Amino acid sequence: MDFEIPKELADYLVELDDFIEKVIKPIEAEDDNIRFFDHRREHARTDWDNQGLPRPEWEALLHRVKRLADDAGHYRYPFPKEYGGKEGGNLDMAVIRDHLAGKGLGLHCDLQNEHAIVGNNVGLLLMIRYGTEQQKKEWIDDLNQGRRHFAFGITEPKHGSDATHMETTAVRDGDEWIINGEKIWNTGIHTASHDLIFARTSGKAGDGDGITCFLTPTDAPGFKIEEYLWTFNMPTDHAHVSFKDIRVPDSSIFGGEGKGLQVVQHFFNENRIRQAASSLGAAQYCINETIQWAKERKPFGKALSTNQGIQFPLVELQTQAEMLRAFIYKTAWLMDKYGAFSQSDKVSMCNYYANRFCCEAADRAMQIHGGMGYSRHKAFEHIYRHHRRYRITEGAEEIQMRRVAGYMFGYMNQLAPKGVSTLD
Repeated sequence: MDFEIPKELADYLVELDDFIEKVIKPIEAEDDNIRFFDHRREHARTDWDNQGLPRPEWEALLHRVKRLADDAGHYRYPFPKEYGGKEGGNLDMAVIRDHLAGKGLGLHCDLQNEHAIVGNNVGLLLMIRYGTEQQKKEWIDDLNQGRRHFAFGITEPKHGSDATHMETTAVRDGDEWIINGEKIWNTGIHTASHDLIFARTSGKAGDGDGITCFLTPTDAPGFKIEEYLWTFNMPTDHAHVSFKDIRVPDSSIFGGEGKGLQVVQHFFNENRIRQAASSLGAAQYCINETIQWAKERKPFGKALSTNQGIQFPLVELQTQAEMLRAFIYKTAWLMDKYGAFSQSDKVSMCNYYANRFCCEAADRAMQIHGGMGYSRHKAFEHIYRHHRRYRITEGAEEIQMRRVAGYMFGYMNQLAPKGVSTLD
């Protein structure tokens, strides 16, 4: 076994660092853009008088950086070559996400917005895999260029993690479908031209099959944003939406009738391993910053770093970080070798543990930094508030643990399912 990061990937990290120093950092320094990352960040990003939505100038800055990264050949790194990418695999993306998050807050990587100079454009990847030829023709270039995007209407108010019990329904009426229901945590809907609405079209509650997703215009009659849900980490773009007799054509079906949940599941594992790597990187940043602080801070005439009460918790965190990094990289490598669904149990282990670990590292960093750690003048409170979200979203840690148990005790197969297990 070779545990070295491939030379080509290691060289690419150097190339990314050079791009960040020469292109990204100067943008942070101009026009007081640093306000989006210093102690003013939450206020600078949030339009408090407009439902707590992201301020337009904040999102415009992120869009500008994405386009610069795209022009430099970075943003589409994981995409297929035919769409301008370099076909970066799971190991590549895990290493890159760990590396970028480990550099701290900045325009190079801001996980609150799922933003990074190496993109993770799930909508594009889904369109390439599941879109009809007409849908690809209409969408792929726009998705690539960031001209428009679609949101995901999956979670429902009464059912949360149980995506198979959908009360949103779609009934066929000739060549059209009539959609009724509601969704919650419909992220990104404030700027989305369409919403990928998941609705039951056949079967009964609990069935994996029988759920269809519809690419639905957000300006369709009957589509209503009820409210934006304010969260632990602001700004918010997470909406509660409702659908009243929305009519969409048969051509709006995405991924095949009755096969909607498979669309989401297809990239769950890849997203979860990348998320785990990002949480690891953010945790490593907290550890590194705290080590430096402990060496420089000298209460009572000696450095904090001389105290075992400071040393030992950081030793524990660094040990966990090293083990977790080896586990995440190995899992990502196995996914590349044997397929994304061949390591589903290990992906879930990596995901829930890394997300929890990041919160622990941020909490310890706050404690050792004292009052400054608790203040917004350090990034730890922001990292904690953001990564606390990942212990719930995209599969709560309890759901991830149930998945692992399903594989351990033989209730699930280590393959991409035809349907969707209620354990997922």
